[in-house]
Amino acid sequence: MVRSAVRTQTCSIAEARTRLEHARKFLEVATLVAHETGDTGDLEYASVSATLAVMSGIAASDAACCKALGRRARGQDHREAETLLAAIEPGGRQAAGSLQRLLGLKDEAQYGFYDVGSQQLRTA
Repeated sequence: MVRSAVRTQTCSIAEARTRLEHARKFLEVATLVAHETGDTGDLEYASVSATLAVMSGIAASDAACCKALGRRARGQDHREAETLLAAIEPGGRQAAGSLQRLLGLKDEAQYGFYDVGSQQLRTA
């Protein structure tokens, strides 16, 4: 059961496809940036890559929710999407757990003073 406190927006299959394409592009660029980390050892790239991976996860979450539920989370807190994802059968609980781990990196990757580590980047 989805909590009523989650602010949502209705969306269609076409919008699900658009968000899935966004997710793919974010992940593609995250992968390219991650390769810069490996080539140079420069961990500044790791935070940028992890941020893009988080954005990919958010977009993928939107795509899954739009396709399966016809709505996506639209609140200020991205964690509200976890609640919607968990409602999707099959696989929603696992997807919500993956999104939760990604969102755990979001603040550090986007706003932190320290770059994310190579293990955190691999996790993202």
